[in-house]
Formats: sequence, structure tokens, C-alpha cells
Amino acid sequence: MPDIRIQRKHALGLAKAREIAWQWAEEVEKKFDMECTVLEGETSDTVEFTRSGVNGRLIVAADHFDLDAKLGFLLGAFSKTIEGEIEKNLDALLAKGSKAAAKKAAPKKK
Repeated sequence: MPDIRIQRKHALGLAKAREIAWQWAEEVEKKFDMECTVLEGETSDTVEFTRSGVNGRLIVAADHFDLDAKLGFLLGAFSKTIEGEIEKNLDALLAKGSKAAAKKAAPKKK
């Protein structure tokens, strides 16, 4: 079975990373009919996702995301397309989160 592995480093902290992970989970539930379960921990969270032909997990930490997915036989032929879509989606959410964090941290003009 083909595997998808995506790793992304960030400097958002756990609270903001959790927000992004929730957004990601909501989007894949709607767009790809996934079922997502979030397991919260003290130093990291795990978002488990599944649907027919796909199962995996997204580890959410203060400084990185690690996504692992296993594709069934039929979806395996589309692994590169699926991986690209996941990367695009996750990168967009991270960029949006980074901009929001930078805006919040910037000194206010008087």
C-alpha cells in the first residue's frame, strides 16, 4: 500500500497549531468525506482520519506537523495527486496562521 508522509516545521506554538489542525480536519471532513478524531495531549495532539481506502494520522506539535497516511489499492494510483492536494491545503493553512501570528506580534502604531 502506498504511503504519504508530509512533515512541516513551524513556529506557531501548540495553541495556534491546534487551531490549524482543527481547520484542516474540518476541511477534509467536508471536502473528502473523512471521519476525523482528535486526541489531545499535553505536548502534542493526534488527528486520526479515515474513510474508505484511506487512513492516517496528523501529529500536531508546538513546532511541527507530521502526517502519515496509508492508501488502499484503488487510491494508490492517485497517491501523488492526493499528496499534492494535502500539501497545498496544509501549507495554505500554515501560511494563514503564520500571517495571523505575525500580525498579532507586531507592535501597534500610535
